[in-house]
Amino acid sequence: MKPSSLSTPLLCLSLLALTACGGQGKEHGPPQMPPPEVGVVRAQPQNSPLTRDLVGRLSAYRSADVRARVAGVLLKRTYREGTDVKQGQLLFQIDPAPLRAALDASLASLAQAQATYTNSKVTAQRLLDLAPKGYVAKADVDNALASERTAAAAVQQARANVQSARINLGYASVTSPIAGRAGQQQVTEGALVGQGSATLLTTVDQIDPMYVNFSMSASEMERMRQAQGAGSVTLANPDQARVQVTLPDGSVYPEPGVLDFSSTSVDPATGSVNLRAKIPNPTHSLLPGLYVTITAQLGQQHGVYLIPQPALQRDTAGAYVMVVAADGKVLRKNVSATQISGSDWVVTAGLQPGDQVIVSGIQTVKPGAPAKATPWHPPATAATGSARPAGKR
Repeated sequence: MKPSSLSTPLLCLSLLALTACGGQGKEHGPPQMPPPEVGVVRAQPQNSPLTRDLVGRLSAYRSADVRARVAGVLLKRTYREGTDVKQGQLLFQIDPAPLRAALDASLASLAQAQATYTNSKVTAQRLLDLAPKGYVAKADVDNALASERTAAAAVQQARANVQSARINLGYASVTSPIAGRAGQQQVTEGALVGQGSATLLTTVDQIDPMYVNFSMSASEMERMRQAQGAGSVTLANPDQARVQVTLPDGSVYPEPGVLDFSSTSVDPATGSVNLRAKIPNPTHSLLPGLYVTITAQLGQQHGVYLIPQPALQRDTAGAYVMVVAADGKVLRKNVSATQISGSDWVVTAGLQPGDQVIVSGIQTVKPGAPAKATPWHPPATAATGSARPAGKR
């Protein structure tokens, strides 16, 4: 047999084999990729504290201006600036010599008035004794009695002048009206103070406890009241609303405060309501005038969802989460979330009980595509083997 006659059947068999392989590939297509694996938590309604993060400013519990209440030359300061002082402690000394001289003059005037009264009383008594015998006229008796009454009134006025002089002499020793921390001296020694007006000498602030003043918009408060009427929120009583202070360096102040004042009117300039809380300050680490961030716990929210922060996304349409539906496909759900509680967002609307909310792997999914849901565990607790099961948040 010729070689050409043998090669022809082999070539035909090769072409048939290639055709069969090619047909089989077109029938099955390329291999499909498995759906991405994502970590999910099951949304369950629960109660959560109703909190608001606000900016406040610290102020002293009590603040008293120490002023010179009498005119005189300031002789000395008897306290150290910036230290704590007691109520009634001597802070400044005004020259008492002119005031002591005025007291002596008032005492002399009192003595003179008392002597005049004594003489008038003796004269009136003598005329009263002679009147029944007809030795003196009735008009003389009346004049003597009038002089006695005038002298008695002069004695009372002289006593009042003595009392006033003693008070002014006491004002020469300027004391602290309250216990607290005394501030910087405003007037130096040798200055004439109290001349025509009460000169400010220093200020004493009581800084334990402290006040933190803040405000909340009237519209926000009205929304909370409406939510309370609908039963979704329970507002705390004013004396039970807690306040936590965060200092400018980011550290949390260890002593919680309590709300003790809420204005009954709205500030027309800002449209807000002024609030105030009282904060313990036993170590005097808080100072008046400091701006702080406060977290006010105003009550309880009912039927909300706590969703880990990585699960919440935002775009121009608002906040949303991705969930794995019952058919294994991904859905987008728009939600309402304006408050953070610890490491979670508080979702108040947009979710249903049992929704599988995607927390990890959210970048690998898109709406309508399938995804494989697995329980998600927080990274910090997963490393120690104490992660909480999904849905047990």
